[in-house]
Amino acid sequence: YAKAAGGFYPASFDAREWVKAIKASGARYICFTSRHHDGFSMWATKASPYNVVDATPFKRDVIGELAQACQEQKLKLHFYYSHMDWQRTDYPMGRCKSCPHDSATTNWETYYAFMNKQLTELLTNYGPIGAIWFDGVWDQPESFDWQLEEQYALIHKLQPSCLIGNNHHRTPYAGEDFQMFERDLPGENKAGFSDGQEVSALPLETCETMNRTWGYNIEDQNYKSTKTLIQLLVRAAGKNANL
Repeated sequence: YAKAAGGFYPASFDAREWVKAIKASGARYICFTSRHHDGFSMWATKASPYNVVDATPFKRDVIGELAQACQEQKLKLHFYYSHMDWQRTDYPMGRCKSCPHDSATTNWETYYAFMNKQLTELLTNYGPIGAIWFDGVWDQPESFDWQLEEQYALIHKLQPSCLIGNNHHRTPYAGEDFQMFERDLPGENKAGFSDGQEVSALPLETCETMNRTWGYNIEDQNYKSTKTLIQLLVRAAGKNANL
């Protein structure tokens, strides 16, 4: 992914057309990937030069344009945000054995401060945000202290009505406002990620890919059929869950 940044130029990106099409589909919110496990930020963050403005020839704040379009068309904007990072050397090495971090460079304090600085940017520079959608806690052992309580408090302090969800594959923790299920509907465990995850009384959401992969993969053309996606949407609605 890092090699691709130098040539990243989404010339056809039009935030207003995206939002218009998504709203016309009946969706009530957009969950956009602000920063995935590869560590690349899709906004003009001051916390790292590895972002769409400073590290690509595109040099436009994608999230800024998307936030403005959502506000104009009255569609809620949510941010996916990764708790793990394959690129930063201060991130504590988890399951990713080929990543650059090791015991000599790991520094949880600086990494935690980096995350909170970025979250503060997202929640102060782009208007009202409907939710923060966390992912990556599963990279570390269950005993690892992510300091979620303090992080959740920061989010709710910056935007009290911003919902918090965390794709940790476990029953929700205190401070979380909705529950998500990865590649499964609530109460099911066909993908193997929801073992032991009880369905809570919180609002429910299922996340799924249209092909097989979450990240960009030019070789993955194995897209689900329209029929399969519609059936998944209907079954999710039948369980009172968003998709």
